[in-house]
Amino acid sequence: MELRTLRYFVAVAEELHFGRAATRLHMSQPPLSRAIKQLETEIGALLFTRSQAGVTLTPAGVLLLDEARALLDQADRVRVRVAAAAGAATLTIGILGDGTDPGVTRLAAVYRRRHPGVDIRIRHTDLTDPTCGLRAGLVDVALTRAPFNDTALTVRELRTDPVGAVLRTDDPLARRDYLKLADLSDSRWFQFPQGTDPIWQSYWNGGKPREGPVVRVVQECLQAVLWNSTVGLAPLGHDLPENLIAVPLVDMAPSRVVAVRNDGDTNPLVHSFIEVAMAAYRQ
Repeated sequence: MELRTLRYFVAVAEELHFGRAATRLHMSQPPLSRAIKQLETEIGALLFTRSQAGVTLTPAGVLLLDEARALLDQADRVRVRVAAAAGAATLTIGILGDGTDPGVTRLAAVYRRRHPGVDIRIRHTDLTDPTCGLRAGLVDVALTRAPFNDTALTVRELRTDPVGAVLRTDDPLARRDYLKLADLSDSRWFQFPQGTDPIWQSYWNGGKPREGPVVRVVQECLQAVLWNSTVGLAPLGHDLPENLIAVPLVDMAPSRVVAVRNDGDTNPLVHSFIEVAMAAYRQ
């Protein structure tokens, strides 16, 4: 069982869609499907249920997802320590959310021109860790969204985005031009897994505890809206699946896109990254 195949599996499990997972992995769909089939053969169990309604994890797939995430995190820690010992010129960037953001595209172009010899590693993370592995030492710098516990971290704001409530288009509230959080008080929301940063969870739950399904990634949240009519939240302007709509929330603070590093980090590549990020997002 190769780490690369486990990364493929995690991408499909988080996206619950082979096409989106292939895009995220920068590969075509047929080899991704073959890799998952081979993994299922090696394990001797189906990992996904495929139907016209979509892709869902089997019980074996749910178990493997937790184990695969743990294995990949451990592999990342080993790689970071070995690279540091070897003095290799690498920069590992944690990204939470939409990697197709125009700000990310501009940042990548400028940073590559400034540091052509640096090996850039990207680590996409789920919604349970807004620091993208920064505290755990898995990444050198993070592109993420605030607020979260920023103790011992240096946070630089890059942009603010208004937030909307994600609803089914047949929800009566979807016909409104705007909403307030109180309009959603009787609706089911979503929760993050136990242990998720409480400041982060409070923001995305509108400042109060909520009842609803536990989600780890954006697609799980959107699917909960689609299938169970829960309330989702998302920065306005993001593409949504068919039959979903985002209605502006006028009394919710904007979501802040930020670049984050550890306090006291003297790595010039990290400082250059944040400098370039602030310029790229101002455009």
